[in-house]
Amino acid sequence: MVEIGKASVDTQRNNGERGDGTALLHSGLSLRHMRMIVALDDHGRVSAAAQVMNISQPAASRMIAEMEAILNVPLCERLPRGVALTPYGKALVRRARIILIEMRETDREIAELKAGKGGSVFLGAVTAPAIELAVPAIREIRKLYPRIEITMQVETSNVLARELIAMRHDFIIARIPDDLNPRLFESRVIGIEKACLIVRRGHPLMGRKAVRLEETAGYDWVFQSGSSPLRQVMEANFLNRNIPLPEHIFNTSSLLLTLVMVSQSEAIAPVSVQVAKFIQGADGLAGAIDVVPTDFDIEVRPYSLITMKQRVLSPAAKMLYDFILKEVS
Repeated sequence: MVEIGKASVDTQRNNGERGDGTALLHSGLSLRHMRMIVALDDHGRVSAAAQVMNISQPAASRMIAEMEAILNVPLCERLPRGVALTPYGKALVRRARIILIEMRETDREIAELKAGKGGSVFLGAVTAPAIELAVPAIREIRKLYPRIEITMQVETSNVLARELIAMRHDFIIARIPDDLNPRLFESRVIGIEKACLIVRRGHPLMGRKAVRLEETAGYDWVFQSGSSPLRQVMEANFLNRNIPLPEHIFNTSSLLLTLVMVSQSEAIAPVSVQVAKFIQGADGLAGAIDVVPTDFDIEVRPYSLITMKQRVLSPAAKMLYDFILKEVS
């Protein structure tokens, strides 16, 4: 177990500390110290950290020395070009980021309450649950709290997870990407995405009882990026049946561009069933897009409500989170 000075994490907990970074402030470190170690981690140079802090380089060096004296451990190593954090420094910067984020969120929440706004929420979602879960929950919550401000980004899970890590979202409805450590997140599975294939009205594949997958391989396809779960599922369907992958592919993460490509060509696109239902019921699109009847199912791995570990949701964000849970209960 890593020790900070003479007080280990266990000692902090035995003394009633929460283990979430608050003990750092009790040690004599200040918020300016927190900002300094984060700036040092972000930029890797004392001069750059000093500029961020709006102090001189000698003052920045003195602040680092002060932090090391308080904790009685070296926080960084001086290199020929810049500095590198020691294991102690890396442990400190993780906690410092949490403290600074919580202070920022506190400032935001108090400012919103003083302005009478009712709070704000930043949400990210992949397309299917955005339509099926987030939009109905937002509609209901705004009936009760008309002054609440909600911002939602609809994107792939890869983008959303990184936005969540960067603290630009309160929570997301998505999947944890394979290249990220799942221990960073708290997640709760809330649904499985079913998908289908869409084509333009009058497409050669329409008018049949059930289209086999091999009959689609010769057409143009519109896919999301190679890392998207829906694309991976579709490509696995081809490979598992020993069918050559489509050769003519247009890549886009834009649903609007996908619909334009499909409606104006012979292209095929996989989309969630919720998206297809919405399209078929939408004015101006109902007569342009059809769902291909297939003899196979398309199921994407489950999506979850995801938050960052050790981050407390604001009252407004927690309220929307709970409303979304109600949609699936």
